[in-house]
Amino acid sequence: MTTTVVTSKGQVVIPSRIRRKLNITKGTKLYVEEKAREIILRPITPDYFEDIAGVLPTKGKLAKVLLEERARDKNREERR
Repeated sequence: MTTTVVTSKGQVVIPSRIRRKLNITKGTKLYVEEKAREIILRPITPDYFEDIAGVLPTKGKLAKVLLEERARDKNREERR
C-alpha cells in the first residue's frame, strides 16, 4: 500500500513508482472521477483514448482530435 498527503492547496504527489509504471511525466493531464467515495485518477494518454475509443459513436474522430489537442498543449508547455 502506498500513501501520500494532501497539501493545503489540495495537491498530492503520485509516487514515482506509479508515475513510471503509467508513464506519467511533467504536463500529463489526469482525468479525475469521484466514484463511491473514491477518487480515481487516469492519465490522459494515447492508451487512454484507445481504451475509450469504442464508447462514443465517433469512429475514432474524437480520439484523433483530443490527441491533436494534447500534442498542441504539450508543445506550448515545452516552449515555456
